[in-house]
Amino acid sequence: MNWIRNSRRLKSLAVFSITSGLILAMTAAGQSTRERRINEEPQQQQPKQEQTKQDPQKPKPAPDPEAPPLRIDSNLVAVPVSVTDVQGNPVRNLTVEDFQIEEEGIPQQLEPLGEPGKTPIELALLFDVSRSIRNRFDFERETAGRFLKEILKPGDAVTIFSIGTTPKLSVPRTDNADSAVAATVAIQPTEDSTAFFDTVVKASQHLNDSSNPNIRRVMVVISDGEDTNSERFRLGDAKRELQRADTIFYAINPSGPSIHLNKISTKGHEGMVTLAEETGGMAFLPDKIGDLTKVFSQITAELQAQYLLGYYSSNENKDGKYRHITVRVPKRADLRIRARQGYYTQKG
Repeated sequence: MNWIRNSRRLKSLAVFSITSGLILAMTAAGQSTRERRINEEPQQQQPKQEQTKQDPQKPKPAPDPEAPPLRIDSNLVAVPVSVTDVQGNPVRNLTVEDFQIEEEGIPQQLEPLGEPGKTPIELALLFDVSRSIRNRFDFERETAGRFLKEILKPGDAVTIFSIGTTPKLSVPRTDNADSAVAATVAIQPTEDSTAFFDTVVKASQHLNDSSNPNIRRVMVVISDGEDTNSERFRLGDAKRELQRADTIFYAINPSGPSIHLNKISTKGHEGMVTLAEETGGMAFLPDKIGDLTKVFSQITAELQAQYLLGYYSSNENKDGKYRHITVRVPKRADLRIRARQGYYTQKG
């Protein structure tokens, strides 16, 4: 039995020796390395005089916790306002004190969001490429190109959609006017039917992706408004999405007065008039195709003189409901005011 006990003691001593050796080796290894700095390139070596030994007993500092994602939660309501005199000329010399905004009949405290015409524009330009406007397409495209060169300023951006059988993103968002104009040249007319409302909704949702309140979202549509192929959306949906995106809607119908000879054509134009009135824009029906240049110039002049007002709603309920707003210039009854007629609140 003694030889068994002696054997066990020898095994214990061997294990102890091996373990001690490993501990000493690990300690020596720890003393020969140093903690890598956060911004240090792996291949670069610091000068020897800057190297310091790391105390193996000193715990490493805990990494800084990641900052939580920034979330913007605001009741700010942006209201672009166009003001003209009786001749239709833009009025630029008003101040925020001249305006009055009511929400559901309750006066609101106004906040100026920028000088007239100076706040950036996020523009969606919609081309109808369907068969109904094929004969006028080349002139429309050329005139729209001149409009883009004139309207886009530093800080502005444009996205171009085609209205055909389905909505199509023809020119991705760009802040380069020359690139946008060059890209429109590649857009070609088709024999497609017209998904008008589907395209307006898609463009509205695209504009709504921009969360910055200090911009003006604008949609300019060149179309007869006749919808023959929308699968998901109708007029009410387009109006709701434009309001949710805080977007001003301008429509240019190149069909001319002949639309009144056709009920479908009349209905299409009336739908665009509704979208324009609800959002503070305008719907144009030029007498002839050559008047498109004049119409684009009028839109440009209006946007360059447009006021951007805002207010924090006194009703803080987030019920997702539509609220009516009214904009006035009480001391100037001679002026004509156009602004959005309401908005949808956040829900949650």
